[in-house]
Amino acid sequence: MNIPFSPPFIDQSVVDQVLDTLNNKWITTGPKVKALEQEVKVITGTDQVICVNSWTSGAILMLKWFGVKAGDEVIVPAYTYSATALAVLHCGATPVMVDVLEDFNIDPEKVKAAITTRTKAIIAVDIAGWPCDYAALKEVINDHHVQKKFRSTSDKQQLLNRILLISDAAHSIGSTYLNKPAAQNCDVTIFSFHAVKNITTAEGGAICLNLPKQFDHEAEYAYLKMYTLNGQNKDALSKSRGAGWRYDILFQGLKINMPDICAAIGLAQLRKYDNDLLPQRKEIAKKYFEGFQDQDWFISPPLVSTQRESCYHLFPLRVKGLSEEQRDQIIDDLSALGIATNVHFIPMPMLTLFKNMGYKMEDYPMAYQNYACEISLPIYPQLTQTEIDFIIPSVISCVQIQLNRNIKVIETNVVELKQMAVAS
Repeated sequence: MNIPFSPPFIDQSVVDQVLDTLNNKWITTGPKVKALEQEVKVITGTDQVICVNSWTSGAILMLKWFGVKAGDEVIVPAYTYSATALAVLHCGATPVMVDVLEDFNIDPEKVKAAITTRTKAIIAVDIAGWPCDYAALKEVINDHHVQKKFRSTSDKQQLLNRILLISDAAHSIGSTYLNKPAAQNCDVTIFSFHAVKNITTAEGGAICLNLPKQFDHEAEYAYLKMYTLNGQNKDALSKSRGAGWRYDILFQGLKINMPDICAAIGLAQLRKYDNDLLPQRKEIAKKYFEGFQDQDWFISPPLVSTQRESCYHLFPLRVKGLSEEQRDQIIDDLSALGIATNVHFIPMPMLTLFKNMGYKMEDYPMAYQNYACEISLPIYPQLTQTEIDFIIPSVISCVQIQLNRNIKVIETNVVELKQMAVAS
């Protein structure tokens, strides 16, 4: 067997969209990006969507838009990919890390305890596609005592008049919360369209705006589109039309626009997502759950409840009683069998950059507990039944080998203790 971890979904419809872009001879930001923005707007039910060249760029953009700067704080979970905190650092602000819950996601009580007069935003991360408890997070930011702490230092902050709630939805396009798209539960939701995501544009992302009614969403969309193009008041397509070449730079923006050649890939995939690609992911997750549910070591990932449903971006298997070293050995053993797996994520306080900044892993025990025994299994539409039938028993066998070693160590220790008791 040779089972990759997360190959992109490329079928003829994707090829056709890309060829259409090439044949039209317009490959940078243009009609395909606009079409993708509209498709994301439909699937999320949000007010406006702005496509960018990565999740990270989108997060930096929205923090800057909100006026986050040096001296400010943004609360993030310790258990996430580094981009969540790096976006904060790129704005000159301080990431305030808090621990997570057993379901991988940020702990609202820890968030509340971390809020100060310098807190400007919260970035909640939907790990593996499982939405955070946004009702609890909104209860926190709307708490009377929390609101009294908020200090606005920009026009956007004054208009919102509270902490900004951002969803790091890099994993969660298609997830639902309270029976509606999860993106409708935050002020700002940012998706990733990186190569391994449910929807990919090779590299890319999308910002969804769901701001309160005091914001003019059309005006914000126009402003943010300019922001992605260095603060320029005309994009390349507009400039290319006859005498419309003249442009102006209205403010100091960024250069983070998504090109049409990338948008074409995501556009084709997104049009198959609800009825084809997402149901296939769900079916694979169901088969994994059924295959492991009788194992007493199996800790099921959160997949669906009365309030939430994942988009099945990952199947984050956890093994009860497993050490970090044993988990690593299982990954090596599976690789030897031809099964590629992964780990999501190394908690940020374990990474050199953040360790050197003073973050300590012992301050985030649940983050470490989730990480140490987690193995992300392959889950994507192209995965065949034959491959699934190979993966499940292979995982069980590799896990059992490690757990049996635990039993042997315990038995050896018991024998040694008895011998010591007899000798004394």
